[in-house]
Amino acid sequence: MDRLIYTAMSGAKHILEQQATNSHNLANATTTGFRAQLDSFRAVPVISEGLPTRAFVVDATVGTDFTTGSLQNTGRDLDVALQGKGWLVVQAEDGSEKMTRHGSLKVNENGVLQTQNGLSVLGDGGPITIPPEVTIAIAKDGTVSAVPMGTKPSAVQVIGRLKLVNPAESNLVRDADGLFKTKDGAAPDADANVTVASGMLEGSNVNVVESMVTMINLARQFEMQMKLLSNAESNATKASQIFTLG
Repeated sequence: MDRLIYTAMSGAKHILEQQATNSHNLANATTTGFRAQLDSFRAVPVISEGLPTRAFVVDATVGTDFTTGSLQNTGRDLDVALQGKGWLVVQAEDGSEKMTRHGSLKVNENGVLQTQNGLSVLGDGGPITIPPEVTIAIAKDGTVSAVPMGTKPSAVQVIGRLKLVNPAESNLVRDADGLFKTKDGAAPDADANVTVASGMLEGSNVNVVESMVTMINLARQFEMQMKLLSNAESNATKASQIFTLG
């Protein structure tokens, strides 16, 4: 009886946690460059002084769906989308290097190239500074060029180059701020094979229909766990009545 209670109780608890993850994915279905989070269930035995006859159900985050999202044309000079595998490198608030696929960039009041969240975009030599009164162009290889306003297009000044990386996906982990970093904390090296498309943004890779179906399935699984707990309570009540008669 106690095994049924432990399994159903822990199963219901972690179904709610997986439902929260699925809801988080759905909430980011329109977030630029978002990567869906993947979860799965696994059984863990209860360690105690007695025999290991009981088990918990645990919701484990098994990783991230790194499938590429669809590209959307914006026509904005400071919008870039990664083509295929690869990441933009930004400087996190703690000074470390982290990675993102969100290529909607801006220039702050000090002329520093940043993400929309205010994180500095890193180039081969650190943060990239944009001079005033220029038009920005970002090439396929990440080279950032500036053309002074009112001059001929031939007067191009190369400002820097975006640091584009492509570490192994098995070495990537999502941080609490939604950015990715390497598991060992090491800064990834630039990869010349990573390319970007200017004037475009990459959409989220969340499949809305699949996520909605998952939400319905999880709700039904939670209802099943509740029924198991009700059955366990009913069986315990009937057993107590039988013992009382004896």
